[in-house]
Amino acid sequence: MGAAAPAAPERGEGEGRVAVVTGAGSGIGRAVALELLGRGYEVALAGRRRDRLEETARMSAAPDRGVAVPADVADPDAVRALFDAVDERWGRVDVLFNNAGAMPSPTPVDEVGDEEWRRVVDVNLTGAFWCAREAFARMRRQEPRGGRIINNGSVSAQVPRPMSVGYTATKHAVTGLTKSLALEGRPLGIACGQIDIGNAATELTEGIAAGTLQADGGRAPEPVFDAAYVARAVADMAALPLEANVQWMTLMATGMPYIGRG
Repeated sequence: MGAAAPAAPERGEGEGRVAVVTGAGSGIGRAVALELLGRGYEVALAGRRRDRLEETARMSAAPDRGVAVPADVADPDAVRALFDAVDERWGRVDVLFNNAGAMPSPTPVDEVGDEEWRRVVDVNLTGAFWCAREAFARMRRQEPRGGRIINNGSVSAQVPRPMSVGYTATKHAVTGLTKSLALEGRPLGIACGQIDIGNAATELTEGIAAGTLQADGGRAPEPVFDAAYVARAVADMAALPLEANVQWMTLMATGMPYIGRG
């Protein structure tokens, strides 16, 4: 369970293409970065901790194609510097996987603190926008023009967990961001889609398998699945020609209480 094993290097659909993956130092971001590296992409590994990003690169089948670029997506200047570094090294962006996220502990709505609210909004929504804005600007002016933005929405973009107002509100808003990017990108050859993930096994979901809060107030363990499957799905979305787009995908553990949640 956890990060994907390095993909076989002979898969070359990404050769000559550049991807930016945020939150690449762990979990789903790491798994997706490893898959893209294995498929031949040049990958900018973005996240707050350089050591974790460099570890991701070393885990891959092609560490020379993974470049660590530390950046806090909640800081617009750091995001601009991230994409400037991509410009300087490769001169283009073909894929952005907008993945970095914050998931606060379950908290009743009237007990959510000011700073906790601001942080989850800054990372999950505003940070996703900063990254999309920078990628979009480059995709519209580069030659050949166009590219693909894939947002990590979570099944919380569709239905909430209990006591998750900040996470749920921001993930619902990410769906609006996806729709706007898809519409504005349409005449420019910029595709935008969203993957809503439920219970992939990562550091963030360790407690879910042991037992997590349910809508009836009780606690129950929930099934999880290997994040490697998320990585394959995102890479397959990225591999499509720009005239085709997976607008929405929900990928979840088969037995999780999502259908009928509540």
